[in-house]
Amino acid sequence: MGYYDQDYEQPPKNQKGNKGYLLSSLVGIVLGALLVIIAVPALINYNVLPYDPETETENAAGIEGEAPIQQNVSVDVTTQVTAAVEKAQGAVVGVTNIQANNFWNQQAEAGTGSGVVYKRADDVAYIVTNHHVIEGADQVEITLADGTKAPGEIRGSDIWTDLAVIEIPAEHVRTVAEFGDSDALTPGEPVIAIGNPLGLQFSGSVTQGIISGLERAIPIDIDQNGSVDWQAEVLQTDAAINPGNSGGALVNINGQVVGINSMKIAQNAVEGIGLSIPINDAVPIIEDLERFGEVQRPSMGITIGGDVSSVSTYHQRETLQLPEDVTKGVFVAGVVPNSPAALAGLQELDVIVALDGEPVTNILELRKHLYNEKEVGDQMEVTFYRNGERQEVVLKLARGSI
Repeated sequence: MGYYDQDYEQPPKNQKGNKGYLLSSLVGIVLGALLVIIAVPALINYNVLPYDPETETENAAGIEGEAPIQQNVSVDVTTQVTAAVEKAQGAVVGVTNIQANNFWNQQAEAGTGSGVVYKRADDVAYIVTNHHVIEGADQVEITLADGTKAPGEIRGSDIWTDLAVIEIPAEHVRTVAEFGDSDALTPGEPVIAIGNPLGLQFSGSVTQGIISGLERAIPIDIDQNGSVDWQAEVLQTDAAINPGNSGGALVNINGQVVGINSMKIAQNAVEGIGLSIPINDAVPIIEDLERFGEVQRPSMGITIGGDVSSVSTYHQRETLQLPEDVTKGVFVAGVVPNSPAALAGLQELDVIVALDGEPVTNILELRKHLYNEKEVGDQMEVTFYRNGERQEVVLKLARGSI
């Protein structure tokens, strides 16, 4: 039984006629096949016959034992995050602290951190980083985002705010960071940390997180004597910040620098608490360091001895001669000649208990009032005890340390 015209009966033919018929059929089949091979591609090109490559690919993939046709697919992954990184990443650099090795009398790398190029003026570019990144450095080497290395010169550094400014030749600088407004940040806002964790091997690393908290007060023991010397007000973020990220950029979704990454809380029970100096707080410090090489803070002209609370009761009564109800304050260890304090009549072992009428119970409160509330040239009322008597003087603040 055949597949075509199976219901149509043909009259019987003799043997010779059958052989001729078979030969002619074979020739027809061959010619027909050649015609199909030649004609079908042409008909497809002229859209006479339908042909869908995607359908054919799907069909091929569905045939058992045959591999699907592979295609290269290009995907556009541009997002706000990638755009922000592209804008800011080129301004983040590596900072290498080089110190003398006394044993070999040679220069050696003492540590690495990050920095942010924030300004280019004529032939010089300026970088902000952390004080602790460049502390003790004999030389500083800067590694730009493209791998170019340049010698850096420390313009100025401030231990209290943990900020420093470095200048380098501007010839290789291509990207300068844009500062944002850290006062406009809100908890939950997305931010990106860019820096060099664990050294330059991971340079330009990017981590993403959110603003976890604003105005976090972190006590700092600068001289490592067990008492709090300063209280840093910082941003909290859960963006990963690791050793080497210090001095790098905390960037908002617009690619603007809103913080200088400074530290993280490293405890076994703590995860995801990174801290960054708000850029609005950093800007006046940066400007002073760039211009003067130091922060222009108001000074009384005294040497602080310590907190009264750290002194034994015996010395509170016998040495400082304080009344029994006075157990807090800051005692003076020395007075700088011709300083505001000297001109106002302050003396060694005076105990300061208030500034401008605000109670002062420890060194931290004294520094915060002096540095945050006053400026060079301002007058300040000082309340203190001497020989058991409460006294007050007014002095005019000068420039310098406390």
